[in-house]
Amino acid sequence: MAAEEKLVVIISTEGQVALPSAILKRRKWGAGTLLLVEDTPEGVLLKPAPAFTTTRPEDVFGSLPHRGRPKTLEEMDARSVRTALKP
Repeated sequence: MAAEEKLVVIISTEGQVALPSAILKRRKWGAGTLLLVEDTPEGVLLKPAPAFTTTRPEDVFGSLPHRGRPKTLEEMDARSVRTALKP
């Protein structure tokens, strides 16, 4: 399918649009693919939704339970060196 070729789709009574199979194959979008819908001045833009939401360290910091006293940087460094040296 040529990039400049125009395709026409119909909106169903339930507001659904079926995308042409050539586009689905080229984009590798299968059933169940989540798409972001963006209303732009040029028209409606569809793009795949990210697999994971964006998070910041402060959003998840401290979310895992910990027992005991916190490890020092030296203890963590020593542990990472021992782990790296194991065969």
